[in-house]
Amino acid sequence: MPSMNDLVREQTALQPEDLEWLHLIVADWQIIADLSFADLVLWAPTADETQYVAVAQMRPNTGPTSYVDDLVGHVVPRGRRPLLDQALDEGRIVREGDPEWREAVPVRVEAVPVRRGDKVIAVIARNTNLLTARTPSRLELTYLQTASDMAQMIATGRFPLPNSRSHLDAMPRVGDGMLRLDADGLVTYASPNAVSVFHRMGLNTELIGAHLGKLCAEMAVSIGPTDEALVETASGRKARDTELANDRGNAMRLRSIPLRPAGERIGALVLVRDVTELRRRDRELMTKDATIREIHHRVKNNLQTVAALLRLQARRLDEPRGKAALQEAVRRVGSIAIVHETLSQTLDERVNFDEIADRVLSMVMDFSASSLGNTYGGAAPEPVRPRRVGSFGVLGATVATPLAMVLTELLQNAFEHGLDGGAGTLLEVTAQRVGGRLTITVVDDGRGLPMGFDPHTAGNLGLQIVRTLVQGELGGEFDMRQRDGGGTVVSLEFAAG
Repeated sequence: MPSMNDLVREQTALQPEDLEWLHLIVADWQIIADLSFADLVLWAPTADETQYVAVAQMRPNTGPTSYVDDLVGHVVPRGRRPLLDQALDEGRIVREGDPEWREAVPVRVEAVPVRRGDKVIAVIARNTNLLTARTPSRLELTYLQTASDMAQMIATGRFPLPNSRSHLDAMPRVGDGMLRLDADGLVTYASPNAVSVFHRMGLNTELIGAHLGKLCAEMAVSIGPTDEALVETASGRKARDTELANDRGNAMRLRSIPLRPAGERIGALVLVRDVTELRRRDRELMTKDATIREIHHRVKNNLQTVAALLRLQARRLDEPRGKAALQEAVRRVGSIAIVHETLSQTLDERVNFDEIADRVLSMVMDFSASSLGNTYGGAAPEPVRPRRVGSFGVLGATVATPLAMVLTELLQNAFEHGLDGGAGTLLEVTAQRVGGRLTITVVDDGRGLPMGFDPHTAGNLGLQIVRTLVQGELGGEFDMRQRDGGGTVVSLEFAAG
């Protein structure tokens, strides 16, 4: 099924600003469909103005549908539906006298012009299934009157209301709880669900006739200073949404839509929803997130303690090979600690690996500079300046930890076996993500590989670690070859997720 954007751009002459206006209407017209107990179909005139194309459709949650099939993308010629022609040409709401029969179902049809500024850009057909028609209740009459006011606002260009939604979760719907306010902010009607929401919030007084803004301010005063946005929203003066919580942990979300069918504000529609359970789950998730971050922080601290103990032990050794082995262990533990430190500062188990790669480069450089300094009496022959090219992007913890180890081993291997003794000064790490796969190359201009060297069978511990992690943990491919002009090129490729 084509999208509204596609249909408008391909078949109409509407401008981008007109399309954005239609998007604002569609974002909120579930409210109108539910208040009207009716299907809504948005018809836009084609570029040559000889036809209409249905660009969006909405069914009510409060009543039976008038359309079983989807109409989006359907085209009807001008003249076949006179109500659409009248609403578009005259810029007023048009209602027919007799119902239209569709498959033995009587349907009342109304056409509401969609005005933006001084121009009618589309028409909303409101189709009400009359098969279950009966004497309406007070709730249904209030719903229908409010829907009529909002339809009039659409016809006069006063609805939708830009920037009236925060786009947060738990946005109230008509069925969650609906209140009708007068121009003074007094409650003239409250649906049973709305009354239940306020009772769960601790209200013990009558809701009808109360000033909703003052009432909500009194309910919130026990937990701190009253939010001015709450009073404005609950009073129906501003089109916005906000949230009210009490000291017992209950919470409800309010959304206010001022009603101005003729220009002056005659009242407001206020939708409410009990979000106590949602907020309780949010708090649980926040607690779990905090616990996970604390675990990563403690793991990092423990790893740093282990590294410090290994470093202390290395200082007490006189045997060079034993000291070098402990220093390698310190470096490996440090690379894992860097990942856990980064994870302890994020809200999820994903990290920007560029930061980790840069820190690994710096750490290996420090270790290697210290080693070279000891070997050459405190002064390395010529400094190696490692650099990173490209971006690793955001990676999950299951990828970041083994990749940090792999990168550490490859960099250390380049320092120890390729660039030692001033054999070269180039050390470059390149990262490239294409189509969900990450390709990494580590290049140096050092001594290169020995004759007959096979990286897939070499017994070096560092390369064994690299092979195991790349093929086992990352499920990728690993290769090592001579660089043109001297040196070594190591390449890795795996799915970055």
